[in-house]
Amino acid sequence: MLIKLNEELIVNSFKTIDGRGVNVHIVGGGCITLQFVSNIIIHNIHIHHCVPSGNANVRSSPTHYGFRTRSDGDGISIYSGRKIWIDHCSLSYCKDGLIDAIMGSTGITISNSYFSHHNEVMLLGHNDNYLPDSGMQVTIAFNHFGEELVQRMPRCRHGYFHIVNNDFTHWEMYAIGGSANPTINSQGNRYTAPVDPNAKEVTKRVLTDEKEWNDWNWRTDGDMMVNGAFFVPSGFGLGQQYAKASSVEPKSAGIIDQLTMNAGVMGGSGNRDNSRSISYPGFNNGGTSTVPGVAVGPGEGGGGGQGEGGDGNDVNYFGMIFGSNSSPRQPPPPSPIFLSFLIIISSLFFILYTNQIGLTLLLFL
Repeated sequence: MLIKLNEELIVNSFKTIDGRGVNVHIVGGGCITLQFVSNIIIHNIHIHHCVPSGNANVRSSPTHYGFRTRSDGDGISIYSGRKIWIDHCSLSYCKDGLIDAIMGSTGITISNSYFSHHNEVMLLGHNDNYLPDSGMQVTIAFNHFGEELVQRMPRCRHGYFHIVNNDFTHWEMYAIGGSANPTINSQGNRYTAPVDPNAKEVTKRVLTDEKEWNDWNWRTDGDMMVNGAFFVPSGFGLGQQYAKASSVEPKSAGIIDQLTMNAGVMGGSGNRDNSRSISYPGFNNGGTSTVPGVAVGPGEGGGGGQGEGGDGNDVNYFGMIFGSNSSPRQPPPPSPIFLSFLIIISSLFFILYTNQIGLTLLLFL
């Protein structure tokens, strides 16, 4: 199922988007906007080729619509959102960030997801001067940061960030970056550095002098460094600071393959062993668009290399396209309990039938 958005998909509080049982791809304008909302779950969705949209009236509920200014083209945009869980999603090829959380958002968990083919992957925090982001708490756990990623996995400002049991297999500039004194607790991850000898460092303090960032609380605990990767820690290791950046008990980085082997959409082709064969309905090899209204060209844009969408004819409505190559929903197989029940019933009928024949023969004789 290919869902092409002409404008942002604005999600209200206490909502779940669950793609289990259907191969769902969301592309186009927007894409998903979580603004001033809470208690949201996004599960088992492919999100890719998202481009800027806006300067149009967009419906935010069945009974309300309003004028929206230009969006950035994030895969998932979180603006002053709380209690949000993004799980088992696959994200790639967006104009700006794959996931951005800003303006005092907090209580966010990003887990079991697969990220690939993108520049600025994840931004957590609005800007260095926006102090309400100081209360931001985000957990990034059991994800796979895969091929053709460049930077921001994530890039943090202020706040508290627990990065635990993820597999970082590719970056071109750095994996984890930050500014404005964020607390970063990295535990049980595997960092595999690129071949470039100048890009071996996992961490980057963005536009900040060492005299300033030397006091920031960044620590590595039980991480596995591969191919010359190294993490530069800092700070005094204050327990109360890291307590706010701790959410789940870390597992050993030695079993990271088992912990992240199912990262991405469940039942899809986005998992570790066949990540390079992900099928993007409506797009040639993940790049050029064949979907009307979504213009994509490699090498453009700051995020994943996309141009802006919209063909000028249908930019003011929410469109939905069911791709011809999307897999139809298959009926679930019979459960083992049901099969066992059928076998028992059949056996009883056979016993009763054979006993009846035997009794009939005795009476006849």
